[in-house]
Amino acid sequence: QVQLVESGGDLVQVGGSLRLSCVASGSIVSTSAMAWYRQAPGSWREYLASVTSSGTTDYADSVKGRFTVSRDNAKNTMYLQMNSLKPEDTGVYYCQLVSNGGTGYWGQGTQVTVSS
Repeated sequence: QVQLVESGGDLVQVGGSLRLSCVASGSIVSTSAMAWYRQAPGSWREYLASVTSSGTTDYADSVKGRFTVSRDNAKNTMYLQMNSLKPEDTGVYYCQLVSNGGTGYWGQGTQVTVSS
């Protein structure tokens, strides 16, 4: 059974920074890709960034150059460092894990609010 718990969401001013964490539990964590998504009010869940088990990363254009995804396999934890935050970065941030068989697991989300 896989469980994902996000943390680090907060209220921050425009231009500020936050670091989100996602702690994963389960036997497949170390061999699975993980990703961050965001859902703004009234919008679809949007892909932001991902990191494979070997550390290869990928980013959506909307966050490239501002956000950095990383993982610490020893701690079963994925991070999202967010810099130069904008009001449009406001939303609930979700962690996803995808098994090698393609099964997706989600955390409960953490709220990020960027205030101008």
